[in-house]
Amino acid sequence: MNRKTLIEKIFERRSFLCVGLDSDMSKLPACLASDHDAMFTFNRAIIDATAPYCVAYKPNAAFYEAAGIVGESTLQRTAEYLKEYYPDHFLILDAKRGDIGNTARMYARSAFDILGCDAVTVAPYMGSDSVLPFLEHEGHFVVLLALTSNGGSADFQMSRDEKGKRLFERVIEKSREWGNADNMMYVVGATRGSLIGDVRKLVPDNFLLVPGVGAQGGSLEDVCQYGLTKDCGLLVNSSRGIIFADSSEHYAEGAAAAAHALQEQMAAQLDKLKH
Repeated sequence: MNRKTLIEKIFERRSFLCVGLDSDMSKLPACLASDHDAMFTFNRAIIDATAPYCVAYKPNAAFYEAAGIVGESTLQRTAEYLKEYYPDHFLILDAKRGDIGNTARMYARSAFDILGCDAVTVAPYMGSDSVLPFLEHEGHFVVLLALTSNGGSADFQMSRDEKGKRLFERVIEKSREWGNADNMMYVVGATRGSLIGDVRKLVPDNFLLVPGVGAQGGSLEDVCQYGLTKDCGLLVNSSRGIIFADSSEHYAEGAAAAAHALQEQMAAQLDKLKH
């Protein structure tokens, strides 16, 4: 899916919600305990329930890799299910890849050619060698880690050089030499508040993938205040707050209700762009 189509879908659905499929086996509803295919059953039900309210899905590779062969198969089948039944939803592989050379090319092939994802998260610490192989795949996106919301992000991302420029600012500025708004997005944590505005000044047209709204306490209003553009420019992710909103046999309905509530808030934010 290209940028133009993504923007169209956002305004059609009045939503810029990305549902994170962080399907932790230890947190699946008890009603699935006897299901030999519980992880995929769960994913399929969550997707069917939330699809009307979101524009994107983001499976986190770690939860599937941790389940071994079954998990790897589930990730593949989940991607196939989305592409078959919900081809108009943007698919992000959250894998935070960060290697170089042929290894990066293999990671890119896995995400784009094998899983059929539209985008993949990439760590920039090793520089252009870890990013450019992903950008060789036309029609796909790199989602570059820029300003994350975890406590340890201050260890590096907020450090300043002799001119007072923060490292995350240098990373973003350098990355603009590699990609553009048509093939590069940036991860910016929802708990970062006004710092989202600092990122937006550097990349006024690129999409920002913003995790942390919901269970992590990020404010949708703050995210929109500092990050929303005329084209929206945001994909706001919620994982646990949606997929584990209800742990009973009505877990899918609970996820739908949580997604719908966020979508309505997003619709109100998009309506402000008309004025």
